[in-house]
Amino acid sequence: MSKLGPISWIKFVRRMRVLNFSGPYQEGKHPYMIKGNLSITIPNPHERDIGVDLLIRILRQAGISRLVWMKFK
Repeated sequence: MSKLGPISWIKFVRRMRVLNFSGPYQEGKHPYMIKGNLSITIPNPHERDIGVDLLIRILRQAGISRLVWMKFK
């Protein structure tokens, strides 16, 4: 299995859309994406790439396994 690496905000959003999340939407400080009743907060787009540690936390919150994430690379 390939290792997770940093990902740009745009690529992250595109891949989350492939995984049936909609958005990003903005209310308050941070954008978020929605899938059914699940809402996940994502980092602001003006920041640098999303690092591996933050990516792992977001994927865990979204219920996305590393295997599924890497499948859509």
